[in-house]
Amino acid sequence: MRGFDLEPMTPVTAKILGPLLSGIDPWARYAYTGGALTTFLAGEEAGAPRFAIKVDRVIAGAVGIRNNWLRGPYLQFLGILPAYQSHGIGGSILDWIEAEARNTDAQNLWVVASEFNARAMSFYERHGFSRIATLTDLVVEGSCEVLLRKRLVAV
Repeated sequence: MRGFDLEPMTPVTAKILGPLLSGIDPWARYAYTGGALTTFLAGEEAGAPRFAIKVDRVIAGAVGIRNNWLRGPYLQFLGILPAYQSHGIGGSILDWIEAEARNTDAQNLWVVASEFNARAMSFYERHGFSRIATLTDLVVEGSCEVLLRKRLVAV
């Protein structure tokens, strides 16, 4: 796995990432514009930090987390640029989120993935997430999103 750094998202970095991420699924399929993703990534919300992922000081993607969502954090956004995919970065990001969650005694990790995005679904399931619910027409009419949870406490 390649090493990476997380840095707080800046408007400049969001402006670079927005158009790049809009060209890959699920955002491309849902016709999210670069401007819309830039606005989201640059946004600031209490309890919902956004970070730039950098590899060797080069922008490789973005991650956004909503803290304290149903007894644990919700991975609101994970986008890794194609050149940096399949290098273990996504798995390491999940490990980091889990470690942070365990430090706060969280009981769950949450994420939503597009049902059509088999690669994302497989990724989250390989990392211990289970399908909890299918949400129809959540993002786009006629499309389904899947809510996944990873339990952090013994059942």
